[in-house]
Amino acid sequence: MIEVSVIIVSWNTKEILRQCLASVYRETNDIALELILVDNASTDGSAEMVLQEFPQAILIRNSQNKGFAAANNQGIEIAKGRFVLLLNPDTVVLDHAIQKTIAFADQHPHAGAVGIRNTHANGQLQKNCFRYASLLNLSISTFGLHRLFPKSEFFGRERMLWWDYTDNRKVDVVAGCFMLVRKEVIDKIGGLDEAYFMYGEEMDWCWRMENAGWEVWFYSGATIIHYGGMSSAQNPAEMQREAQRSLLYFIQKRQGGLARVVSRGLLMLSGGFRVIYWGCRWVGARGDVRELSAKKFRQAMVATVGR
Repeated sequence: MIEVSVIIVSWNTKEILRQCLASVYRETNDIALELILVDNASTDGSAEMVLQEFPQAILIRNSQNKGFAAANNQGIEIAKGRFVLLLNPDTVVLDHAIQKTIAFADQHPHAGAVGIRNTHANGQLQKNCFRYASLLNLSISTFGLHRLFPKSEFFGRERMLWWDYTDNRKVDVVAGCFMLVRKEVIDKIGGLDEAYFMYGEEMDWCWRMENAGWEVWFYSGATIIHYGGMSSAQNPAEMQREAQRSLLYFIQKRQGGLARVVSRGLLMLSGGFRVIYWGCRWVGARGDVRELSAKKFRQAMVATVGR
């Protein structure tokens, strides 16, 4: 029996993908696994590298970029494992993290999905658990109240900023960069909603799991390095717009059309704040700071105008 089907969706991440695949095989050598790599029409030789250096992996090559949800569903359709692990290509698996997470899931039979500790390359903790997106949470972030009161369980609620990630606990959502899901859960609730191109799909999935009676857990006893943003950095302004579109879609599904309309207004207000802030920074800055401010100003304009 295959214990886990590791599904990785890649788009032009050849070098970091090589590290990820090597870490999966190196740190997951005591259980039966299959690794399914779905390449979303990369042009940097990613697929060819996988064929040459990791011939044991199952490779699906798409002729176009189908997005994160649709590509993962391609892997899920052929997955044979008792668990399915969604894993980003910009991650490095540490210290048998996959086996440890499976053992934790087996100890918590009501856990539909499990996430683990994510760190930057320097060991700094990443916040990878959060509450469902909502009109309330968006209002708090729009006016920066989460930054003013980060230790408040109310104002820091969306990203759980008050929590230090040292204990195991049930949460609303775990990030999709490392998300272990029971195959039986997928068989019951279906795969990812392909209306999401990128961002938001794991939140939607966790919400559907909860509605079906399953739990989502964070497990503190296993760790990966997550570099983050390797694909989105290739087109940051467009990815920001995509994240906002996904956010509005989820809020509409969960809270209705009126909440979507109000949320859209909040996003436009937030975008306006960013345009003004980076515009002012650009006017008064010099050198590298001026160049960065101009870049951020352009990104804010692209993400805000024409939504």
